[in-house]
Amino acid sequence: MTARIIILNGPNLNFLGIREPHIYGSTTLKEIEASCRALADQLEVSISFHQSNMEGELVELIQSAHGKADAIIMNPAAYSFTSIALIDALKIFEGPKIEVHISNIHMRDELHRHSVTSSACTAVICGLGPYGYLAAMLAVVQRIGRLPGTIPAALHGLAAAGKA
Repeated sequence: MTARIIILNGPNLNFLGIREPHIYGSTTLKEIEASCRALADQLEVSISFHQSNMEGELVELIQSAHGKADAIIMNPAAYSFTSIALIDALKIFEGPKIEVHISNIHMRDELHRHSVTSSACTAVICGLGPYGYLAAMLAVVQRIGRLPGTIPAALHGLAAAGKA
């Protein structure tokens, strides 16, 4: 059975490439999705890719992953800093959950420095730009033990922290 990954994107990420390019770069969300789909083909996994400006819709997407997805990758965007609802929804999902931020939030202003949603995630990737999504995909597929043999052996040999 093919591993299933849901990739969620929060508010204003539909304006990547336009909004604050000095922070987020010029890559659009559609370009990130295309890269994720290309990597998914190489990793032999399926992905569903979503963006919403609505907190409740993101909660519903997380809930819909229960029993239907093996991992969640999420860039909660502005909700990273405020959303108890996303934390509670993420706690329901039992598989790996990786939070992704395009910028290094730890170098940002005080308002954008501390992610509350990361407390419900397995790992956080920040500051790698759009490549963070691809790193997250590799990490979750390795973590669930589904890296295909076509992927270099060096990526298979590292044990995930916290796994028995």
